[in-house]
Order: sequence, then structure tokens, then C-alpha cells
Amino acid sequence: MKHPLLFLAAFILLAACDTGVESRRHALPAETRPLPAQAVAPLVPDGPAASVEPNAEPALQWSAGVARLDPLTRQGDATVKLFGTAGGDPAMNGLYTHIAFFHSPAEGWRVFRIGDVLDYRVRSETPGRVDLEVEESLMDPATGRIGSRRRGMIVAWTPGPGGSPPASITVTPAR
Repeated sequence: MKHPLLFLAAFILLAACDTGVESRRHALPAETRPLPAQAVAPLVPDGPAASVEPNAEPALQWSAGVARLDPLTRQGDATVKLFGTAGGDPAMNGLYTHIAFFHSPAEGWRVFRIGDVLDYRVRSETPGRVDLEVEESLMDPATGRIGSRRRGMIVAWTPGPGGSPPASITVTPAR
């Protein structure tokens, strides 16, 4: 090897790179993160192990795609949540973001897709409204380069009769 110092410098720089950035992109908030493994003693078996086969229900394939879930807690008696599913090209957004309103056990959820973004953050929430800050990828058509931007988004709705889910929502750009 002709340049051992150059090799050593390159090795140190590569070792310092953080390879876990993508896995932490949608990290859990601190209060929901599990405790570090060294903080608790491992469990000890107390009975025979049960073998579990894979569940082949087609709907579970969609459920497994959920990458993010944020319950909205300031909606009175309504059960409302934001969720994102992984999909598309991760270089160009890929977090399909939805808002869902629970109707009933028989009718399930009423779901509205509000965007395809890299990430979102709930800025504030009031009854019938949630303000989001979204980060999204954009491609410059002139250069073909991918950049990103942050922007505001207001998602608003009016509950249906008797507190039922709304028939529609509005998504408004905001600053």
C-alpha cells in the first residue's frame, strides 16, 4: 500500500458516518421508546414455547405497511388518527400520509389520504383541525436534482351528523 495515512484517514471518516439515519427517521418519541436492553433483566421462560404460524390474511399486508401512527387526542368523543404507510420511491417522499376517523365496529374507519411526504410533524391540534409541518422531496425539472422543502398544511373537517365521521376534509397550504 503506497499511502497508509490516506487509507487510515479514509477509514476513520467512513467509520464516523452514521449508518442508522434511515432507521431513525421515524423514531418513536422518547416517552414511547422501549428501555435500553441493559436497563432491565431478560425474562426467564416459565412454560413450554408455543409455535406460531404466519398469518395469511391479506389485510395484514396493508397493516404491516404502517410506518407511523399519531392519535389525535383533542377531538372530543371522536376517534381520529394520522398515519403513514411506507410506499413508493424512498428517494422521493414515500410516506403516504392519511387521516382516519372511526365510524363504528361495523363500518370501520373513514380514511382520507392527505399527501405523499418524507415526514410530518403535528404542530397543533384543535377540534376539527390539525396543523402539520411537512417535509417533502421536490425534483428540479431543469437539473433533475432532488431537493427538499418544509411547508405548513392545515387539515380541517366538520363532523357529520351525530358526531359521525366527516363526508370530506380540506387540506390547505399554510405558512
